[in-house]
Amino acid sequence: MHFEGSVPIKADRSTVWAFVNDPTRVASCGPGVEGVQVIDDDHFKVTARVGIGMIRATFAVDITRAETREPDHASLTANGKAPGSAVDGSARMDLADGPDGTTVMDWSADVTIHGRLASVGARLIEGTARKLIDQTFDCMRAKMEA
Repeated sequence: MHFEGSVPIKADRSTVWAFVNDPTRVASCGPGVEGVQVIDDDHFKVTARVGIGMIRATFAVDITRAETREPDHASLTANGKAPGSAVDGSARMDLADGPDGTTVMDWSADVTIHGRLASVGARLIEGTARKLIDQTFDCMRAKMEA
């Protein structure tokens, strides 16, 4: 599945960069995130409980920063497992100065789900994922604009 979007944030680029590069702060906005463990500057582990339809799973996800160019670009790769399911993904974001001191975050993500969770159907998974993505960005924006 492919997701992408553009998020205007009423904060300067350095504020946005600092927030999105702090796994603990980003994880605080992730629906279902139960924990984050920072291994080093480029590696961290996230535990998240995800539910789609009647199926619920707790994923242990290894995330690696694939590339960073401060203060405007970062990309990540992720691999996770839950009993009977797995997820692989990559994401990128680009920051640009917007009007009146704002920052525009253009982002995209490609995600593949395998196993039991994938059996519920792409349409249901995609709808749930979009809802969770919207909740995450709404929370992040609120915290950065505070």
